[in-house]
Amino acid sequence: MYEDKTLVCKDCGKEFIFTAGEQEFYAEKGFENEPQRCADCRKARKESLRRNRRMFEIVCADCGKVDTVPFEPKNDKPVYCSECFEKHREA
Repeated sequence: MYEDKTLVCKDCGKEFIFTAGEQEFYAEKGFENEPQRCADCRKARKESLRRNRRMFEIVCADCGKVDTVPFEPKNDKPVYCSECFEKHREA
């Protein structure tokens, strides 16, 4: 049903293969657009977004440890360090 397609990366201009398996995965997930970046440029873009993410310092509501989170905490809700967050998530 699907066949490999050659696409051109919009960032670096290199050709890359959009495999039949990837196309099937996109269809299963309901994605309507084909990828516009090659794997290397997608990875570089994700890393850049992560590096530029604003982090907020918090004090864990459970253990009191100082940690950082990628959102601005609201005063009316408890905020947990990553370890305590996992414990609450499993409960």
